[in-house]
Amino acid sequence: MKKSISIWSFYGDWSLKEKLELARDAGFEGFEIDVSGDGPITLESDDAAIDAVGALASDVGIELSGLATGMYWEFNPASSDDGNRANAKKVIEKQIQVASQLNIGAILVVPGSVGADFIPGCEEISYNQVWDRATEFIASALPLAKEKGVTLCIENVWNKFLMSPMEMARFIDQFDDERVGSYFDVGNVLATGYPEHWVPILGERIKRVHVKDYRRAVGSVDGFVDLLSGDVNWPAVMSALRSIGYNGWVAAEMIPPVPFYKHSPETLIDNTSRAMDNIFKLT
Repeated sequence: MKKSISIWSFYGDWSLKEKLELARDAGFEGFEIDVSGDGPITLESDDAAIDAVGALASDVGIELSGLATGMYWEFNPASSDDGNRANAKKVIEKQIQVASQLNIGAILVVPGSVGADFIPGCEEISYNQVWDRATEFIASALPLAKEKGVTLCIENVWNKFLMSPMEMARFIDQFDDERVGSYFDVGNVLATGYPEHWVPILGERIKRVHVKDYRRAVGSVDGFVDLLSGDVNWPAVMSALRSIGYNGWVAAEMIPPVPFYKHSPETLIDNTSRAMDNIFKLT
């Protein structure tokens, strides 16, 4: 398996170059970039700006391993609002374009949200409507993804949707296409289940993996903690990943509500790298 880290793990006032260098120096092979409202890649970024990000990563000596976005919380693909759904379509099309241009094989997609407790005033949508709209959302983006050679990877996240591995598998399988898979998040499962149960059910559908740790007793987003300091059964998770033959990118996504380290935030990057080295050794 190959070790990567998400851009969301960096809290210091650093440039993208500095973040890439911090990741490289900490021992990460890969770096997960995102499309966001404030960059370095936005919905308005032109080809030159996108190419500049790729060139920068190449110059630093680190591979761009995945492409995420947090914009699906703002623009729910299953929203009852036509404008939100239209904007979500722009987001996924931009992700596909960027991933293709930067030779990133997979993008993270949240295809719809029933609701989210951590977003004040979040729109609540019936489950069956979310299923139908999410299905339509992925189906409409799939032709472009296939044309560009990009896999649409559905993340299990706190959106009150696709809350079991069997349901996630069913959602993916309805498209019957290798360009739809899973962006499996180990830590996100802990609030409602066990990641080591998800892995063998999803199997080869898993195209990317996110790791973070979580303490169940907290019961909210404040429960996310440093790797190896929460309730994830890491030996079982690693055994499960090996059992399905997974050898792709594993990206640390350290995104609590407040920084783990108020001072010297680069410590998080170093500690995460060391923790992942130890996790990879577990059997």
